Amino acid sequence: MALALTVGVLIGGGVFMMLRRGMVRLIIGFALLSHGVNLLIMSTGGIDRRGEPLGYSPDPATTADALPQAFVLTAIVIAFAITMYMLVLAVTGDEDDDTDLELTGREMETPDLMDDPADSAATHGDAPTDPDPVGTRPERRPGRGGRA
Repeated sequence: MALALTVGVLIGGGVFMMLRRGMVRLIIGFALLSHGVNLLIMSTGGIDRRGEPLGYSPDPATTADALPQAFVLTAIVIAFAITMYMLVLAVTGDEDDDTDLELTGREMETPDLMDDPADSAATHGDAPTDPDPVGTRPERRPGRGGRA
C-alpha cells in the first residue's frame, strides 16, 4: 500500500509540476514523473514478495523478475540524459530570451551602426540636436542592465 501511495504521489506531483509555467518546474516535474514510473515498474517485479534475482534461491517461484530491473536501469540512464538536455536548453534559452518585447510593450534597443543618420551627420559637421534629451530616458534597473 505504501508503495502504491508513493508511486501516486510522485506521478501526481510530476504531472502537476509539468503543467506549471517555467522551465525549471518542467524539469523537476519530468524528474518526479520518471522516478514515479521507475518505481511503478520496479513494483511489478515483485521485489517485496520475493528474493533477489541473483543469489541463494535458484527456484523461479521464489526469485524476483529481473526484466523490470533491467528496464528501470535503462530508464534511469535515459531520464538522466533527457534531464541534462532540458537543463542545457533552459540555460541557453534564458540567455537568448526575446519575449522582452512582448512583456515591456516597446522595442529593444539594438545599435545599428551602419545606417545611423546621427553618425553620418556628426562626421560631416552638421550634427543635429540630441534626439533623446536628458530626463526623458527611463531609469535603468539594477541587475542585468535592462531598461525599466
